[in-house]
Amino acid sequence: MSNKIEGAYNPEKVEEKIYKTWEKSGYFEPQGKGKPYTIVIPPPNITGSLHMGHALNATIQDILIRKKRMEGYKALWLPGTDHAGIATQNVVEKQLKKEGKSRHDLGREKFEERVWEWKEEYGNKIFDQLKKLGASCDWSRTAFTMDEDYQKWVKKVFLHYQKKGWIYRAERVINWCTRCQTSLSDLELEYKEEKGKLYFIKYGPITVATTRPETMLGDTAIAVNPKDERYKKLIGQKVTLPLVEKEIPVIADRAVDPEFGTGAVKVTPAHSIIDSEIGEKHDLPVIKVIDEFGKMTNAPETKNYAGMKIKEAREKIVEDLAKKGLIEKEEDYVHNVSSCYRCNKVIENIPSMQWFLKMDELAKTAIDAVKSGKVVFHPKKWEKIYMSWLNPPAGGIRDWCISRQIWWGHKVPVEGSEDVLDTWFSSALWPFATMNDKDRKEFYPTDVLSTARDIINLWVARMVFSGLEFMDKEPFKDVVIHPTILNKEGRRMSKSLGTGVDPMDYIEKYGADATRFGLIWQTMGAQDIRWAEEHVLAGKKFCNKLWNISRFALMQIGNSPSTSFDKTQDKPLRASKLQKEDRDILKKLEKLSKAVSKNIEEYKFGQTLHDIYDFVWHEFADKYIEYAKTRDDEETKKILSYVLTTSLKLLHPFMPFVTEEIWSKLPIEKKKLLIISKL
Repeated sequence: MSNKIEGAYNPEKVEEKIYKTWEKSGYFEPQGKGKPYTIVIPPPNITGSLHMGHALNATIQDILIRKKRMEGYKALWLPGTDHAGIATQNVVEKQLKKEGKSRHDLGREKFEERVWEWKEEYGNKIFDQLKKLGASCDWSRTAFTMDEDYQKWVKKVFLHYQKKGWIYRAERVINWCTRCQTSLSDLELEYKEEKGKLYFIKYGPITVATTRPETMLGDTAIAVNPKDERYKKLIGQKVTLPLVEKEIPVIADRAVDPEFGTGAVKVTPAHSIIDSEIGEKHDLPVIKVIDEFGKMTNAPETKNYAGMKIKEAREKIVEDLAKKGLIEKEEDYVHNVSSCYRCNKVIENIPSMQWFLKMDELAKTAIDAVKSGKVVFHPKKWEKIYMSWLNPPAGGIRDWCISRQIWWGHKVPVEGSEDVLDTWFSSALWPFATMNDKDRKEFYPTDVLSTARDIINLWVARMVFSGLEFMDKEPFKDVVIHPTILNKEGRRMSKSLGTGVDPMDYIEKYGADATRFGLIWQTMGAQDIRWAEEHVLAGKKFCNKLWNISRFALMQIGNSPSTSFDKTQDKPLRASKLQKEDRDILKKLEKLSKAVSKNIEEYKFGQTLHDIYDFVWHEFADKYIEYAKTRDDEETKKILSYVLTTSLKLLHPFMPFVTEEIWSKLPIEKKKLLIISKL
């Protein structure tokens, strides 16, 4: 390999070549006999492609794993994908729709075969993109949540919980997607603001305010707060349910907010999870007036509205109430409406026979893991989000609805059940179900989990209690919650809304190192990042600066044995022989090395990159190299080589391609790749 550095740095010519060299070397696999250091990648969906959040998170993990690898740890970064039940089924169903077919035309077995075919053709796309970013995962250990061994773990976990009496089947009010035709857990809902109306409806002597008059047909009580003086005399009495013309009781419950509307609320146990809980406490009947398809049922209470869609029924019910003089007033009202996280269809609460996992004991173990300091959040503030779900202020975490009415996924391991398990039930096992027995003994528990804040409860909390339940050990020590990347206007990135930015476009335009630079440069502790392309451009300029610095150093040093780069692994020369400029650069380099080590250990990635950048550009290039141009002695050459090699090592975890390419040009005897050179 040529020792000359010529022309400008061209990432297009370098990156693919360097990545193939790394893969061929086998260094992505754990090396040596050092202390294990493990990260498991948050598994992207097989339907996914690399977005900016993925790119940031992957870069953070790569920085950590590369640094530990260079420090001599036996480093494992385990990759893989999630089967993504609802998302993947939707993708394949859309394909079938183009062919004029549905999954029901194929039948379950043939449909599952079709999904596997899709997975083999498209499901690993994101791995190729991660490689272009420079992710140094151990691809030989790539896992998938539908692998045979993984499926065995899922079955084992289900049966374990069932044996303990923590899994049960019951008809309860759940979140139901009328489009996907499946249940969803509370954590799988998205909320969006919607302009609507608040209708004030007269129930005899009480007026209630509601945004959903269509559900009133299923009302079985009116509830007020027991401390509300306005209604104390009415508690225990009965009022007439409008349109249905039957009597329902007035009950007292502390869950009622006296400040909302009139302070009196309608209780519809079949169509509100909160109302369902009130109904259970007061032994109220459950009357289902909306079905699984979002239409009014054929219940006696709905005789005049049966078969109507919700919007149509709402309009007709309001009209009928108005004719009877039972609408006291209407107000414009903006409220949050829950929708399916996959298809954005508005969610209905309906009674349904489902499988549930009791959460009380599991929540306690997950809470204790953080309170004891065995699992630590970075930044610490995200601990509150974790705790708020496991130990809600109102008290009592809800049991987890773990069954789904779709075809793609892990089947509930009970004879006669057609349901599959919630995708998060299986992904909760990720840190240990991805490993074989030998690897679990060596690499579990893992060291760091880096992830986004929106899945702290969906995934992080569930992994914690799963690890403790089945491995008797927390699955990771540190949880790094990375910032969310917004577009430059401050809006959440979304391909469907046209606000997304594709990191692959930047890699193609500027190179992977520049893209990584742009991502990390902006990671300075804020909760959100407003994306700015200018930082990627700055990363490209920095690559070029580093390239030119290295070219100058090589020209100055040449191949003289006395100044060979293999002599620079220890500090060069005695202090007594050095000029002030020499001592200054070495002192600043030593200070930088300590700061880099400390800041990465504290997950201050942006600060670390800023520090390296400032040293390389301003201290090394602007000052010392300009000084070196005035000298031609062995001492200066040795310092040039020492500072350059150390700088390349410090920078490698952040910008691996350009540093490895420059390293390959250095005249070092018995040279190893930079990826495993001692840091």
